[in-house]
Order: sequence, then C-alpha cells, then structure tokens
Amino acid sequence: MATTLEKTVREIALENPASIRIFESLGIDYCCGGKRPLSDACSRASVDLTRVLELLVQAGQEPVGPEAAEWTGKPLSELIGQIVGKHHAYVRQETPRIDALLARVLARHGADRPEIGQIEQLFSAVSQELSTHMLKEEQVLFPYIAKMEQAVQAGNPVPPAFFGTVQRPIANMVAEHDDAGALLARIRELSSGYKAPVGACPTYLGLYLALEEFEHDLHQHIHLENNALFPRAVEMEQAG
Repeated sequence: MATTLEKTVREIALENPASIRIFESLGIDYCCGGKRPLSDACSRASVDLTRVLELLVQAGQEPVGPEAAEWTGKPLSELIGQIVGKHHAYVRQETPRIDALLARVLARHGADRPEIGQIEQLFSAVSQELSTHMLKEEQVLFPYIAKMEQAVQAGNPVPPAFFGTVQRPIANMVAEHDDAGALLARIRELSSGYKAPVGACPTYLGLYLALEEFEHDLHQHIHLENNALFPRAVEMEQAG
C-alpha cells in the first residue's frame, strides 16, 4: 500500500475527505492539480511538507461531516445528483449576487481600486464559462454517464454515444475546469487573498467573502468531477 508521501493529492482527498479543508487553507490544489504527488503539491504551494503530514494525521482522527462523505463507492447517478443539486445550484444562485456586489463596489471604489474592475471582468468570464459548461454537463455528459451506468448494472453493453468515447467530452470538461480555476486564482491574486483594504465598507467585505466562498465551492465541485466522477465513468466505459 502506498504511503501518504507516495499518493497524489487526489488520492488523499478521496480517501480522507477531511483533508480537503487542510488543502484549501494552505492553498494546495487538490482539484485541477490533483494528479500531483503530495510533495510536489506542497512545493508548488510553498508550504512545509512535514507540517502538512501532521495536519493530515490529525484530520484522519476527526469525524467527517455528511457533506464530506466518501463518494468513491456510491452510484454515479447519486454523485451526479450531488454535483447538480448542490454545486451547479450554488453557482446559479451566487453568480447574480456577486455580480451585484461587484457593481456596487466598482461604482464606489473603482476609481481608487483599479483591481476591482479587473476582478469584475474576470468574474464575468468565469460565470459565462461556467454557465455554458454546466449546461453541457447536464444536457449531454451527465445523462450519458447515468445511462451507461444503468446499462452496466443491467448486464447490458455500454450504449453508443454520438461523441464516440466518453473520454472526449470529459477531456473538454477538465480543460474548462482548468480555465475556470486559473481565472479564480487570478482573482485571488488581485484581491490579495480576498483581503479587503483597512476600513473597507461592509459591501466590500461582503464581496470578498462571497468570492472566497465561490472559489472554495468550485474547488469541491471540480474535485468531485475530476477525481471521482470522471475516472469512474472512463473505467466503466472501458470495462463495458
């Protein structure tokens, strides 16, 4: 059995969901960059590997809440339901609220804080990309994965798809995840880690809090797709 040092960040996050909050707090990429070994991920995030290992041991001893449940052994249809019902719904709910906050902060502080205008443009790009991305998943990819699972469970061959292999749309979705993650990383950089200026108004503070929560949810969202749903879908197709 591989030791923690030999495992990828993806493997650690899947085996111990409590580790996700540690990765989030330290800026370790467990979703888009989840295929990297832990040591490499720590190096990229400029964090001490020994300290991370200590925190992971502590996390393994703590109870895991229902939202951090292990998804690797559950039906793909349930995992899809979690992604759409929780994370897609969150994006659709929060996007207009953050847009409104950005407009208010830009109108009041944009002249003195030029980064707000840049953040608004970046968030607009993220929201547009995610809107199209989620529709493609809900209307094409996810229904096919659910249909494929039903066929396999019934002992039938994997149904044909107009896109050929399921790996094609999955590769596109992963690339779009990378794009969205890069845009949010730039927002984090421009906002100095979502730290509002001293004396900032409540709207300014609320905007940065909302953006940080949005990034956190997207990381969990991408983690479930890249590291749990997609690999299992590919394995199922290949086995069928």
